[in-house]
Amino acid sequence: MHSSTNRQDPTEPLNRSNLVTRVASTASLQSRKRWQLRQRSGSTPKHRAVTVNVESSNWDSLLRQQALTAIRQGEYEQAIELFTELVDRNPHSANDYNNRGLVYFQSGQFDEAIADYDRALEINPNLDSVYNNRANYYAARGQLLDAIVDYEIALDLNPSNIRAWINQGITLRDLQLYDQAIESFDLALCFGRLEGHIYAERGRTHHLWGDWNYAIADYQRAIAHLPLTMPATEPSARLRLQVEVWLDDLLSPLELEE
Repeated sequence: MHSSTNRQDPTEPLNRSNLVTRVASTASLQSRKRWQLRQRSGSTPKHRAVTVNVESSNWDSLLRQQALTAIRQGEYEQAIELFTELVDRNPHSANDYNNRGLVYFQSGQFDEAIADYDRALEINPNLDSVYNNRANYYAARGQLLDAIVDYEIALDLNPSNIRAWINQGITLRDLQLYDQAIESFDLALCFGRLEGHIYAERGRTHHLWGDWNYAIADYQRAIAHLPLTMPATEPSARLRLQVEVWLDDLLSPLELEE
């Protein structure tokens, strides 16, 4: 016997309000049934949480949010799929190529990463973030001078790109240009952000350069700025642990001498 819950009551007057209410109720029921069927069949869309039509710009924003969530969860393949869909939808978006290149880089797919960075700069040669990311690629591949060139371009385009200052300082340190590295970290401190990261890297530079007193002071400043309660997998927490190791390396010989 079929239920008559959604059928028209012959005694109920047919008007627009009643009709809209019944249509909405029926649509909601059908939507739930479709969702249940997809769950049972295992065909629930991976990247689409809604089935309604969305304007193109809103859909792009949704895809980007889902990609960022996937990155935070370490699901790089899913993030690459989402950014690939964005690139297909927006073939002239330098930012989407840059973002996909960054995920490729983080997942160790270096050839794909540099291809996306180069494509992003072909589309828009004035994006400082792309030069910073490409410089990180060069540094990771041991092409330190190429990295320095790209950091310089990034900072010429945007002198407040604090990550470019930090990354440039690290690369100058790797080249054993310690005084220039310190200068980069000093300039980075002017912006009042990421102080924990800057003190940590400047301290490491003083450490390797032999200025142990300066190194200890910077390590202590870094520990004071870096969070204590974040999960160990967070970059700031990992850096804090690293700084504690560096500081212990310096203090242990001093304790033995006493």
